[in-house]
Amino acid sequence: MAKRHGNLWPKITSAENIEAAYMAARKGRRNMRNVAAFEKNADENLRIIRESLLNKTFHTSRYQSKWIQEPKMRQIFVLPFSPDRIVQHALMHVIEPIWDKLMIFDSYACRKGKGQHKGSARTMQFVRKYKYCLKADVAKFYPSVDQNIMAEIVRKKIKCKDTLWLLNDIIFSFPGGKNVPIGNYTSQWLGNLYLNELDQYLKHSHKVKAYLRYCDDICIFSNDKGYLQELKTIIAYFLETRLKLRYSYAEVFQVSHGVDFLGYRHFSGHILLRKKTALRVRRRLAKFPEKIEKGLITKDQLRSSIASTKGWLKWACTHNLALSLKLEELEVFCVN
Repeated sequence: MAKRHGNLWPKITSAENIEAAYMAARKGRRNMRNVAAFEKNADENLRIIRESLLNKTFHTSRYQSKWIQEPKMRQIFVLPFSPDRIVQHALMHVIEPIWDKLMIFDSYACRKGKGQHKGSARTMQFVRKYKYCLKADVAKFYPSVDQNIMAEIVRKKIKCKDTLWLLNDIIFSFPGGKNVPIGNYTSQWLGNLYLNELDQYLKHSHKVKAYLRYCDDICIFSNDKGYLQELKTIIAYFLETRLKLRYSYAEVFQVSHGVDFLGYRHFSGHILLRKKTALRVRRRLAKFPEKIEKGLITKDQLRSSIASTKGWLKWACTHNLALSLKLEELEVFCVN
């Protein structure tokens, strides 16, 4: 059995870690009223948060929800900056390295040194090597995570009772027995850990090699179409019986048709930006000048968005798209 980690609580609740968590949680948020209010008496507020953990009086706050469309409609659940976001950062500072070591090489979501562009580059390696791809994703993944199974998976690697108390408080904070709420700082990692069960099963029990996962999106490559069809069935059974999940989509196809993954469409000789992604970028940029006129965003925010867009475009064949987006004109608009 893999090593289980204990004695984590003193690290999580140290004054230094709580302060570091506060600094991380406020990054990019210092202009928000609740963050600014907290900052006026930060030392005392951090002391209160630390005491609530040491005394076990902390409990995850009530969720507020909102709907966003990026790229599809999602319900986001929001917790207060204090104490929740600070506490979750303090927790993850200590347990993220433990969980990261559990992951397979080709798991690319929310991990340092991984990410979408690294995953896209790896996808290109497989597109050039194999004839067929099994692409799949999970139906309503985060809302479908079973909290009892999630807690069981967490206990495989962590034995520190105090840390498990906090993790259980977060895992079971959403009513109904299912859901790791999108919006929680911990949820990406909990989701990653949940589907790591599938990663490990495929790697060890079925010796699957050319396998990629980003959140709940999966790609497997092979020169044997029948093999991928078998894996499609095997994965569906594992998802249903072990994790209480199901496919929203699963298809085996020739890679020559293009592999749509991580926002790009991958061919053996080139990469294109997905049509939906390009349309979304176009619509978003078109709204920015009006938003600036109305004071809804700043020119600094527009500059940041332009830089982000250029970062996306440079990974694909997008010369004509870049011209049509008129990024240079928008940059001039930022200066004037």
